[in-house]
Amino acid sequence: MFFTSKIKETEHMEHVFDITVIGGGPVGMFTAFYAGLRNADVHLIESLPELGGQTGALYPEKEIYDVAGFPHIKGKLLVQQLESQMRAFDPQITLDTAVTNIAQAGDQFKITTSKATYYSKSVIIAIGNGAFAPRKLAFDYDSRLDHHQVDYFVHDLDDYKDLDVAIAGGGDSAVDWALTLNDIAKSVTIIHRRDKFRGLESSVKQLMTSNINVKTPFLLEGLGLDDGKLKIDLKKMKSDDHDALLVDKLLVNYGFTSDSRILRQWAIDLQGTDVLVDNHMQTSRPLIYSVGDSAYYNGKVKLIASGFGEVPTAVNHALETIYPERKQPLHSTSLFN
Repeated sequence: MFFTSKIKETEHMEHVFDITVIGGGPVGMFTAFYAGLRNADVHLIESLPELGGQTGALYPEKEIYDVAGFPHIKGKLLVQQLESQMRAFDPQITLDTAVTNIAQAGDQFKITTSKATYYSKSVIIAIGNGAFAPRKLAFDYDSRLDHHQVDYFVHDLDDYKDLDVAIAGGGDSAVDWALTLNDIAKSVTIIHRRDKFRGLESSVKQLMTSNINVKTPFLLEGLGLDDGKLKIDLKKMKSDDHDALLVDKLLVNYGFTSDSRILRQWAIDLQGTDVLVDNHMQTSRPLIYSVGDSAYYNGKVKLIASGFGEVPTAVNHALETIYPERKQPLHSTSLFN
């Protein structure tokens, strides 16, 4: 359906990359770096206008705890470090560009995007959960409050300095933001519809022993302004009781929705909305791989650390297939001696 057996003679004149990485989040950037470490000719394509993926766009100020070598590191700093690491090998980077199709073109792939057509000997998909957007509040409110007194992600911690802040949510992100802002804001209140939080146990324990105001089990039912403050209407679960909270800012952390429908157009086998891969991280189409949150195999754990570990497997298998005469990969330290 999406395969072509021939391409025009002029298309053979186009530059053909060894590896094209689709996705510019942390795992995609590490893929481009590691492929460069193996002396591959690399092209990275990202649909957003900047690198970083969800980590950079949604959680730049969030502390990340599952990256080896760092007790903790902010999302934006991790993105900066990965970009610096990647650019040491000067890959071609194409931003604000969506991949619409991957067609077979002889022994290479013709990659059609929203801006141009590119060619590659292999492809590594690192799109995370696909296109994403934060989950919004379930009731209508004045949209003019957004980006002023209602936020769905944090761009700058200083925006909350010395303010009364409410956080809606009960997962890891909500708990982490409550702990982070507790040292910056005047006061922090976390609101969750259940008594139990779904965050990491050690973080929840820290939350419950802190001076953060915990409002459970409550559901947000309305927003309005009261003398310059944001008034939040709270309804107690399984009750007719209501409460009101006055704050300067509300940070909504209900997670995000993702759209990976574009994967269905690339003629690869899926497991739900994820890409099914083998032990080489290869998809049902030879020389197309998937790593990070977009990949699925039995026992998969969706963490940045897991994605980083999957990258060498995919890159090395791709290069060994493309260039069977090349030796096995060296340890990275031997490349600089």
